[in-house]
Formats: sequence, C-alpha cells, structure tokens
Amino acid sequence: MYKSKDRHTQPLFEELFPFGGRLDDDNRWLKISNLIPWDSLDNSYSQHFSHTGRPAHDARMVIGLLLLKHMTGSSDREIVQLVCETPYMQALCGLDNFSAGKLIDPSTLTNVRKRLGKRQFKKLEELTYKHLIDLKIIKTKGMLVDATVFPENIRFPTDVGLLNEARQWLVSKIKAVGDKTYRTYCRVARREFLNFNKKKRKTQRDVKRIKKSMLQYVRRNLRQFEEVLSLSAEQGVFIAKNVTQRLAVIKDLFSQQLHMHTENVRRVPDRIVSLHKPHVRPIVRGKAGKAVEFGPKASLSHVGAFTFLDRLSSDNFSESGDVELQLTNYEDRFGTKPPYVVGDRAYGTNDNRSLLKEKEIRDAFEPRGRRPKDELPDRWRRRKRRERNRIEGAFGHVKNHFGLDRIRYSIEGGDELWVRLGLMAANLKTAVKAV
Repeated sequence: MYKSKDRHTQPLFEELFPFGGRLDDDNRWLKISNLIPWDSLDNSYSQHFSHTGRPAHDARMVIGLLLLKHMTGSSDREIVQLVCETPYMQALCGLDNFSAGKLIDPSTLTNVRKRLGKRQFKKLEELTYKHLIDLKIIKTKGMLVDATVFPENIRFPTDVGLLNEARQWLVSKIKAVGDKTYRTYCRVARREFLNFNKKKRKTQRDVKRIKKSMLQYVRRNLRQFEEVLSLSAEQGVFIAKNVTQRLAVIKDLFSQQLHMHTENVRRVPDRIVSLHKPHVRPIVRGKAGKAVEFGPKASLSHVGAFTFLDRLSSDNFSESGDVELQLTNYEDRFGTKPPYVVGDRAYGTNDNRSLLKEKEIRDAFEPRGRRPKDELPDRWRRRKRRERNRIEGAFGHVKNHFGLDRIRYSIEGGDELWVRLGLMAANLKTAVKAV
C-alpha cells in the first residue's frame, strides 16, 4: 500500500532552532530539492503500489536517497547513515523534523529498484527534465552527439580465468547438492591453475595447454552436475532458478571456449566475459590504454551543459545510426527541432547529412570533397567542431564524479538504472549553478 505524506508548513527542523534560527536557504541540497517536481514524482511512484497492505516508504525519501547516493558516490548503507547525520540531506528527503535514528533499511533501496524497474526510472527522469525545461533552466540550444562506454564492475576477463571460475562453481554445487561422491579433480585443477597463474611470462603454448586442461575439467564437472540435477529431480528436490540460469551461462561459455580452442580463433558472437553479468560484451573502442572496454555502450546528446541518454545497449552498435532517434528525443523534450547538430567524423554519413538537410537543421560535419581555391573556409563549422569537446568533457565529469566509471548494480536492467540516476544527479547539480 502507498499513502502520500502530508507536508507541514512550519519551518523545517524547528526543534533545532529554539531561538528562531532556520536552515540556510543557499545550501546546495535545499537548492536541488527545490528543482525536483516532488508531487509529479510521487504520483508516478504511487502507481506501483496497491491500496491495501502495509504502507510503503515515502517516494521523496526513496528517490532522494537514490539521488544523494549518486551525488556523493556512497553505497546504500553509507548514504542512509550519512542522511541520518545531516539535516540538509533530511530536508531533501522530505523530513520536517530532525531524526537521529535509522530512517530506512538499506535493503529497501534495492527492493525499490527491482520493483520499479528501468521504465519507471526513465519516467521519473523525464518528469524531472520537463520541470527544469518549464523553469527555463534547461534551454533549447544546439545538440552535440557522441557515444561512450560505461564500464561494468567486473574483473578483467581471461579465457582461463573464466573457465576456472566456472569449474569452481560447478564443484561447489556438486558437493552441496549431490549425495553421491564424485571425482571432480578439484585439487588437481586448482594446482594446475595456480601454477600457471604464478608464471611471470606465459607463452602461447602455456596458455593453450592450460586452456585445454580447464576445458576437460569443466566438461567433466558439467556432466557430473547434470547427473546430480537429474537425481535431485527424481527425488523431488527443488533447484533454485538462479542455479539453472548460471548453469545455462556456463554451458554457453564452455561451447564458446571449446569452439575458439578447436578452431584456433579469438572471436565468437555474443562472447561471454563474466559469469555474474553474462549480458556484458567486449566493446572494441581502439582508444589509447583502453583498446577494449567491458560494459554497455551509450549514445548521448549534450544540450547546453546538460547530458541526456538516448540509447544504451550491450552490443557494439554504430552510433552514427542514432541521429534520427536523438532528433526525436530532442523534439519530445523541447517541443522543437535543434538549430544545429554537431558530431565527430563517424556521424558525417550520407544518410545523416540527407536527414538533417531534409529537416532543415544545420550540421557542423566536415564538408565532403576538395574546397575550391576561391572559397573561404567555413569558420562557423570550425568553431562548432571545437565546441564538440564539451561533450567529451561531460563524459569525463560524470564518470569521475557521479560513479559512471563503474556500474555496480547487478539486478536486471541495473546498468540502465545506474546510468540514468548518475546522469540525473549530474544534471541536477548543473541546474543548481544555473539558478
């Protein structure tokens, strides 16, 4: 059940100021609180709860904690403790009286994220941006477009390491579920892996030999665990859903690694690089120091000083094909077309040039062909191409200060939730500077 909280009209935290004092209106958390459309968010939030049962936590409390989490870079447990110590943060979360006790259990934030899902968080984000546009804080300007990768919080994957991790999980489940004693060769396999891992210089021959051994161990353990599952099914033993899901991932991983080993190739479609997050794919970027990144790729648009997410996918898509989608999103947000579009060379395709010409939108792409000798250089295009550096700076800003350098949510759709909340927190902090 959900019931909206009645807000008092008397001064906040009156018990802390018995002699007529008050909170500083110039505080950043109070300024951010005044920019958020709490009533609209509360109405949208309440639609996910029934009218009967135990009352749910207040929407302002939950959403405020999630935003503060990304603004401060804290964990769920840390942000709950931090809010208990700070009256300004409590004011942002909708409290009228100072509370020194525990406001909410940190696990509630995880449950709310699972309950609402990425669609509802996208709706909350849209309501917030609409309010900022109505306040004329976010203004219609030219649109800068680019793409980046938001890395997942996984360790660097290696073929041998993934196979060893799969082998360890299979052995642990065989011992936990099966009544019969199986020869898993776990100690022999562990010794082989550690001896290989301790080598400072690993030759290609060493890698191929240990990979062949790990494939043999995983094949054996897979066969044993399937036998355990069939015996358990006959005895009526319940097998958890997450066990069967992880088993399916390990089977796919084994088939991929076996194919690459036997065919002596290094690529395979939909390559698995993490057992915990099997949706993650290697994204080849070709950047210095980061030739390959592991996480979802995002198409983003930058308007003024604000950054918006247009598309997020684990696949390595071509960002040049998202211009039409980004134009549609721009029109949905602002109700008008952008005066111009700026992108790097990847966006200067014939299709994009024709699309922008058809919509009568000016582009800053580099002109095709050789410039005539008597024609002066287009200074406006040069200036706008230099302006494109702003979106690169925005990427570095949100990654360094709002946790987007590591996606830490592991729930379904958690990567999009993390990115949207991080960008929303960054945009609200930017909006405070514009007030």
